Amino acid sequence: MSSTHARQPLAERMRPSSLEEFVGQRHLLAQGKLLSSALSRGRLPSLILWGPPGCGKTTLARILSDEVGAQLAPLSAVSGGVKDIRQAVEQAGDLRRMLGQTTVLFVDEIHRFNKAQQDALLPHVEQGTVTLIGATTENPSFEVNAALLSRCRTLVLEALDDQAITSLLRQALVAPSRGLGLPDDALSDDALGALLNVAEGDARAALNTLELAATFAAARGSHTIEHPDVEEAAQQRVIRYDKAGDAHYNTVSAFIKSMRGSDPDAAVYYMVRMLEGGEDPLFVLRRMVIFASEDIGNADPGALRVALDAAEAFRFMGMPEGVLPMTQAVIYLACAPKSNSALTTYAAARKALQHSGNLPLPKHLLNAPTKLMANLGHGRGYKYPHNFSGNYVAGESYLPEDLQGQRFYQPGDNEVIPRPPGLDPDAEARRKAAQPEGPSPNPYHKNAT
Repeated sequence: MSSTHARQPLAERMRPSSLEEFVGQRHLLAQGKLLSSALSRGRLPSLILWGPPGCGKTTLARILSDEVGAQLAPLSAVSGGVKDIRQAVEQAGDLRRMLGQTTVLFVDEIHRFNKAQQDALLPHVEQGTVTLIGATTENPSFEVNAALLSRCRTLVLEALDDQAITSLLRQALVAPSRGLGLPDDALSDDALGALLNVAEGDARAALNTLELAATFAAARGSHTIEHPDVEEAAQQRVIRYDKAGDAHYNTVSAFIKSMRGSDPDAAVYYMVRMLEGGEDPLFVLRRMVIFASEDIGNADPGALRVALDAAEAFRFMGMPEGVLPMTQAVIYLACAPKSNSALTTYAAARKALQHSGNLPLPKHLLNAPTKLMANLGHGRGYKYPHNFSGNYVAGESYLPEDLQGQRFYQPGDNEVIPRPPGLDPDAEARRKAAQPEGPSPNPYHKNAT
């Protein structure tokens, strides 16, 4: 490793220098997409690159500039100002007049520029003196002036997935000059999982933590980077949680069973354990929506809306604030009365269908849009329930003939929806008899004292 490389952080040494080396963002770089088409024409529009830290915004700007043969003029909005903008624009104008070369003005963290500073960029972008590439972690709709935003194409970059981060870590581990020059097995599976959890899609964080973890491993005389080395490098406890292994399935099982058992403390604990272990919050939210129908159902029909609202709120808020509606919903679901009749009713109806096959439909339920169908008896004898007392036809049957009298739906004791008049007249009496007198034994239920 050269002395220059040795002084640079691993993330900087491993920075890709071409599109072939660039990992991720295929939705922007694939054939036929905006960037691919622009590069094929050799002309780059002004861009706003919006994405989380470590997803490749700076690297992509450098590569795009090289691809179109432009001079890159980097500028940080944290430390730069109008004076720096003017200087960069003057140099770009000189290059254009003297050499015919275009300049890409790359403004990192462009959202840090105030309105006056952003306005200073506007005429030079309009005149084509520079091609602007602004990078931001904030929503440009709120942080970039509308006039400037309208003259740029906004591209949304995504956090790198575990597969992409793993690929980068493996490359950095074994690369002899730019990387650590270690054997491929010098990183344990536990340590890799911990690095993925620490990174949370941030390639820079993953690589720099790997470099420091390798230092700790070497200091204790080991040739293998282990889980404790990553914890020491990250200066935080990294939950051992394999999103594709036993820890994943066991923890989500404990989460669901805790909600089913009406224990909000345990349910929230397991939700936190999954999230801190790097689980996708949308996976947890999907399990909550399923639970609202499978285990609560019509004992509290509003539970499904609570779970869906939590998912929508999370998509709107993102992390970290998005954990608040998630927690709110988990508490509600755990404390809600329970019924699994949606699950058992579907299973019973499906079993009957599999056993009996596609039985003929009752003729009085069939449509009769033509005279021929009416002559065949379609719709004959159908009784319109709204014409009868209570909007119910006593003794009427709607199942196929071979299934008449079968009951698929058995109301749960907690269900709050009205019972149809013909549905097991003793069900309500049995439900009341099954209800314990006095307050609920569950201290979280609303009728508890």
